[in-house]
Amino acid sequence: MFNAVVIIGLILVAIILFTLFRVSTLVDVLKGNSKKKVTKSNGVNAGLGIVFLIGGLLLFFIYSYTEFDRYNLPLASEHGAVTDQLFWVTMAITGIVFVITQILLFGFGWKYRYKEGNQALFYPDNNKLEMMWTIVPAIVLTLLIFSGWRAWVSITDKAPDEAEVVEVMGYQFAWSVRYPGKDKQLGDFDFRLIDAENAMGMDFKDKASFDDFIPREIHVPKGKPVKFNIRARDVIHSVYAPHFRLQMNAVPGMPTTFWFTPTKSTQDMREETGNPEFNFELVCNKICGKGHFAMRYLIVVDEPADYYKWYNEQQAWLAKNPSYLSSVPQHLKEVAIISSGMENNPEVQAVTGLEEEEEMVGAF
Repeated sequence: MFNAVVIIGLILVAIILFTLFRVSTLVDVLKGNSKKKVTKSNGVNAGLGIVFLIGGLLLFFIYSYTEFDRYNLPLASEHGAVTDQLFWVTMAITGIVFVITQILLFGFGWKYRYKEGNQALFYPDNNKLEMMWTIVPAIVLTLLIFSGWRAWVSITDKAPDEAEVVEVMGYQFAWSVRYPGKDKQLGDFDFRLIDAENAMGMDFKDKASFDDFIPREIHVPKGKPVKFNIRARDVIHSVYAPHFRLQMNAVPGMPTTFWFTPTKSTQDMREETGNPEFNFELVCNKICGKGHFAMRYLIVVDEPADYYKWYNEQQAWLAKNPSYLSSVPQHLKEVAIISSGMENNPEVQAVTGLEEEEEMVGAF
């Protein structure tokens, strides 16, 4: 391995020395200190430039219009159509400009290659040309930016009142999500209440928290608006679901939001892609630390009937963790037990019975 590195180093040194010699020769020719004429290498290089131009453009179009280009994943949301349209309009404009500039670049290299007796034309400026290439790009870029701004405003605008609400929280290195219960209202949270069990920091002084539930995967209904309330616990993360064209930063101390309408269920996408194991995913799009790769969360898009069935079957987080009844104010404990659906839980009865005994002892 070391010998190979040495050989490559020697070859590179030889190339550098040869290049320096060529440069010094050209400088002597320009200064008139040498009678040597420029060789045919200029014509060869210009010709190779044309070959590179044609080959590069062919590969560019072959890659862009064949199955090799898998940059854009299948679309599965309403606003994603607007996003994709803006993307392709931008690509068309920049692609046309790119092709024209490359043709001019290599074409000029061919047309103005060295020829005996040729003399350069003194062309210091052209005000009309400079105005044109300043004003036209400015107008085009303004229209593109305005179109993007208008689309962004519509996406990040207030979600419809009937939108399904999901709270998404990122932390090193996982996601946690919370749904409102049957009251359709998310309870308050307080970062000071976060512990090993209460990862979301739910505040049980708020009645709306009593029936909130935390599932192991995100479920959303097809054809219905969904609103993500997004926050982070430690560093900046990024809520990214590429099939929905969804991306929003999760910033500590600054809640953000994003709403979208899924247009294809998980089953629809499995049939469309021919992949029976296809799943939508929520991933982190920020390099947030060593465990960044592990921040993946399953998103299931259900038909509306299946979604509401799943929703109604979920058990309140408080019902699964009855020990947190101690965090509920005394005058709200009965409401918490009923709202969370754990009035028949023996463990809850034992906890509440013990508390009643302690109160009676305290009274004596």
